[in-house]
Amino acid sequence: MPDLPAAASSLRQRLQDRTAVIGVIGLGYVGLPLALRFEQCGFRVLGFDIDREKIARIERGQSYINYLPAADVVAATQRGLSATTDFSRLDEPDALLICVPTPLDRHREPDLSYVLDTGRAIAARLRPGQLVSLESTTYPGTTDEDLRAVLDHSGLTLGQDYFLVFSPERQDPGNTRYGPHNIPKIVGGCTPTCLALGQILYAQAVERVVPVSSPRVAELAKLLENIHRAVNIGLVNEMKMLADRMGIDIFEVIDAAATKPFGFVPYYPGPGLGGHCIPIDPFYLTWKAREYGLHTRFIELAGEINSHMPHWVVQKVADALNDTGRAVRGSRVLMIGIAYKKDVDDLRESPALELMDLLEERGADVHYHDPLIPRIPRIRRGAYDKTSVPITADRLPDYDLVLIATNHSAVDYALLARHARLIVDTRGQFRGDGRVVRA
Repeated sequence: MPDLPAAASSLRQRLQDRTAVIGVIGLGYVGLPLALRFEQCGFRVLGFDIDREKIARIERGQSYINYLPAADVVAATQRGLSATTDFSRLDEPDALLICVPTPLDRHREPDLSYVLDTGRAIAARLRPGQLVSLESTTYPGTTDEDLRAVLDHSGLTLGQDYFLVFSPERQDPGNTRYGPHNIPKIVGGCTPTCLALGQILYAQAVERVVPVSSPRVAELAKLLENIHRAVNIGLVNEMKMLADRMGIDIFEVIDAAATKPFGFVPYYPGPGLGGHCIPIDPFYLTWKAREYGLHTRFIELAGEINSHMPHWVVQKVADALNDTGRAVRGSRVLMIGIAYKKDVDDLRESPALELMDLLEERGADVHYHDPLIPRIPRIRRGAYDKTSVPITADRLPDYDLVLIATNHSAVDYALLARHARLIVDTRGQFRGDGRVVRA
């Protein structure tokens, strides 16, 4: 470990004896689990968010994430977890973890406004001895160029007075095997002292910390992880369309290939990409690559295939209805699941919403059932005046077609099989059932 300046030495001691205050900025699907984890490890945690409703629910001991038990929030608040919308308190924590969105703008270019606005708020209150960690996924250079430039306006010296690292979030919502405690944490520091302090911070809460030589390595590693998934999902989605033409069940093919004990990792097709990472992160790298005169054709091709999948599914729905003598226009369609992923209540970039839009544009009367999302909130795509409808034996025959968009475990699929007039399945839930149309 390098010889530490006075501010760093003091911070190191507070981190190691867990008297440091941890601040988490952005209490969403990444920030809230991270805040709970540090609190469970004995730290006093102060959360920040602009959403007053989230703050109020935390104060009431409520969880707004379906897979985080409310009991965990209650226990944390009783032990001292607090949350606020008052960003003038950013000078209170010793470590500030930035977990804010990094979306794409309307031109599908990186939007760093949340990160940079947070950086400006921190700079206005930054004091000697504070460590700032950016966890939001972004392109290489964001931490040591963009965010550093904002923080330097504080007048403090990086590596001497304040410390800056990039440590990408690696959450997998709904995963019961891996969580904030046992997913290895990559850390890249802007200086050797920054890296040393970042390692000490995360070692208090995570089983394994993986240091790398710079924030840029950490930034690109996170993009590679998600691009790896996006490209392989694009491949298997293309294979699905080919298998469909050949009359072959792609899910049976994947399961058979997955019996090979080496050299193959199974990825499964679906109606498109969703969530806060895979549909967005590849564009961060393709945008940055243009600065270096490169055109990332392979990544962009996968993106084209994945973005086409909702249109392909809608055509399968149209063909299935046509085979029963009906058109899409005027048909009643029940979508099962609108979350982007099985067993989570997350709508971000969900392909189910695009399926809903496309079907309604063609004149369908679309309803949905999702046990985790009783009402569609106001989101980026607009306001949907829809609530989840129950599925019952007497109501299912009222729909011309049932579309499996998200295969939540809580859905009664046997009931669907017995009473639905026509089923189109995008998730392989009804494997081997010749009565179900695969899409």
